[in-house]
Amino acid sequence: MRVAVINFSGNVGKSTLARHLLAPRLNTELITVETINADEGGESIKASQYDELQSHLLTNDVAVIDIGASNIEAFIHAMTQYRRSHEDFDCFVVPVVKESKQQKDTIATIDALSALGVPAKKIRVVFNKLAIDDDVHSEFGAIFGYATEEKKCVVRPEAAVFENDVFERSKALSKTISEILADITDFRARLKEAKDDHEKEHCVQMILAKRLADSANENLDAVYKVLFK
Repeated sequence: MRVAVINFSGNVGKSTLARHLLAPRLNTELITVETINADEGGESIKASQYDELQSHLLTNDVAVIDIGASNIEAFIHAMTQYRRSHEDFDCFVVPVVKESKQQKDTIATIDALSALGVPAKKIRVVFNKLAIDDDVHSEFGAIFGYATEEKKCVVRPEAAVFENDVFERSKALSKTISEILADITDFRARLKEAKDDHEKEHCVQMILAKRLADSANENLDAVYKVLFK
């Protein structure tokens, strides 16, 4: 499975979903196409190196590509020049959040992919950053209406990622949610034996992160199954 995470808009959680939802479940390294937020981790590649990216996709069956908002126009242009190169991707995941601008940009992204010849079944929308009591259809009426009318993408209300503090905590800890959960250290016992405040704080943060990671991981598992069923 070779997946691109893409949206013309910033602040929709592309890097977060690529890092925490897709890469761990596909058991692969994350490749970022970005020049601004190059500190997100993974291997960085400029949009101008699209031919190198194609080589990677042609020789690997599994890949997650995070396309930064600052490079999407160049990325789309490269796909236009390299005819049929979109076929190297098995799926385009398009995250969207509730704000109206981001929903408009999401529709523009899907239109651009469709214009390249990407079939609707390969374009999957993820509804991101929802509050637990949000109604997906109400918050994303524009997306559902567009999908029903244009039939250019796959939208499933169950593909909803809920807000969770673990995403911010994971940045501070420099770990993915999967890595937090995989750490078998008994941090409660270690906390009792901690010699200084720094170690105590680290133990506390890991305990809290693990508690949050359980619910977040369950949510991400469900979304992954919905995306690729």
